[in-house]
Amino acid sequence: MNPIDTDSVFQVFLSEFSDLSDAAEAIRAIVRLLVSMVLGGLLGYERELAGKVAGVRTHMLVALGACVFVVVPLQSGMAMTDLSRVLQGLISGIGFLCAGAILKSDNAMNVKGLTTAASIWIAAAIGVTVGMGHAMTAIVATVFTLIVLRLLRGWKH
Repeated sequence: MNPIDTDSVFQVFLSEFSDLSDAAEAIRAIVRLLVSMVLGGLLGYERELAGKVAGVRTHMLVALGACVFVVVPLQSGMAMTDLSRVLQGLISGIGFLCAGAILKSDNAMNVKGLTTAASIWIAAAIGVTVGMGHAMTAIVATVFTLIVLRLLRGWKH
């Protein structure tokens, strides 16, 4: 039986946590993840103020998760064509999550949760946008979403 080489074990351990060993790359990833959480949290806070079930934590997690699905492939050097397939899967998965937020009663005219589902969907889009490095676009999209959710709440035909 061979003795365990502690130096080798230590090197393997370090290599498992080396994805953020470059300071600039670490800061970039941390900022993107943090910005996605904050913007998602703003949307969730608005939903909570409106008395909706999907609130701050849900929206933060959706935006953060979407951001992670972009940041990690970009860090690993994935080609944009391959990243587009990741995004296709992400968008489909978010669709299933959103479907769970929609409730329909026996009356076809009584559907609830569509706006919350849409806010979850846009939270994912904002997370992707931040993950791609377009924080300003994500901030503008968040502001526009908050305008739609807050200012247009009572506006119906």
